[in-house]
Amino acid sequence: MGIVNTLSGLRAQIATGWEQLRTSFWFVPALMSAGAAVLALVTLTVDGWLNDAALSGLGWVYGGGPEGARSLLSTVASSAITVAGTTFSITIAALSLASSQFGPRLLRTFVRDTGNQVVLGTFVATFLYCLLVVRTVRGLEDTRVVPHLSVTVGVLLAITNLGVLIYFIHHVAMSIRADQVIAAVSHELDAAVEQIFPAQIGRGLVAQTSRMEGTTAQPAAAPDAQAVTLDRDGYLQVLDSETLMGLAAEHDLVVTLLRRPGDFVVAGEPVALAWPAERVDDEIGTAIGRTLILGRERSAQQDVRFVVNQLVEVAARALSPGINDPFTAITCLDRLGAVLCRVARRPLPDGRRYDDSGRLRMVAEPIRFDELVDMAFDQIRTYGREHLLVISRLLETIARIGEATADKWQHAPLLRQAALAYEGSIDALSTDGDRQTLAECYRVTLGRLNADARALV
Repeated sequence: MGIVNTLSGLRAQIATGWEQLRTSFWFVPALMSAGAAVLALVTLTVDGWLNDAALSGLGWVYGGGPEGARSLLSTVASSAITVAGTTFSITIAALSLASSQFGPRLLRTFVRDTGNQVVLGTFVATFLYCLLVVRTVRGLEDTRVVPHLSVTVGVLLAITNLGVLIYFIHHVAMSIRADQVIAAVSHELDAAVEQIFPAQIGRGLVAQTSRMEGTTAQPAAAPDAQAVTLDRDGYLQVLDSETLMGLAAEHDLVVTLLRRPGDFVVAGEPVALAWPAERVDDEIGTAIGRTLILGRERSAQQDVRFVVNQLVEVAARALSPGINDPFTAITCLDRLGAVLCRVARRPLPDGRRYDDSGRLRMVAEPIRFDELVDMAFDQIRTYGREHLLVISRLLETIARIGEATADKWQHAPLLRQAALAYEGSIDALSTDGDRQTLAECYRVTLGRLNADARALV
């Protein structure tokens, strides 16, 4: 069991490290540069095996002398590194624009864009390849060396760079569009929802069914439960649930988690409680602590709230007086509504997790449906109260979500948001016609939710 837990913990560490590499701007260019070095070694080796007569019969292979080869490779190398600097400058400009328009938390979406990383890597790799090949060209009479095949590959790389440059111009122009940014964040949100709803950790999963209170009612920890602390600060990015379940089953423990992915952890404060306390020594406490992976910033791996906040931030900035773009906010509402519809159709698990024998092993506070609804709509409702288009789409989205679920208790947070949207906007609108339109939208929403406005008073 210990080996299994170690392997599971290692997989979680690798997954977290891979996520960090994906959000770095150096990893893919570094890999491609290493590939260019290997390619140069291979082509130069093949050139050493073949003689000039064998290569001269191939019309597509470079057939010039050493001066021409040196000049050609130098030109390709200098052009590649110049364009690499230009593309990097354009990327930084796009990041600055994205930060001011969509918010600094959206920068990770642009940085992890594989297209930008591959473009930069292509130019840097071409420069490195030509640099490694040009050093082997010799023009002296007694040591005349011209790697014909390697020079030809350098020309092919230059042609490839031209196509990559055209792609980059198109890609950057498309990637800074609001619809593309929102779609990329929505894709991350869909992936997070697929992972967490429902959270299949252990057996005997108890679903939230008919009452909202069931979402937060958790077994209380024993009075003498042993607190688990961490010696560092940071945001909880990943909870290695499989390893934690294995540790609890191996040592016959029940572990209550006091923090969720996305929460900030302060060094020395309890992050979990484990009982019976007599079975929890320093080694076990350290092992439990290692299942909580911290980072300097929030991550989308297990943190649905973080991705929801990203979409909400885009909408809130779009509704600011300086930008005044309600259509971007409407796009965010459409995406948020689609995700909440999918969540509403699924059984929401409570926080109890059981092992294979049906014994309680872990207790964690789950993500609640009403929490997601409030998080998605509170700021948009507040900032968009003077925009009839935004509030009308908000009410329509609420009605769609309500129709997507058969659990009527999930209508309560939706009705609350609809009432707050109507009450907050009815006096903010400037004309009687707009107020009548809003009142009609509100009435239609209540009808689709099978509710009566008097029930909300």
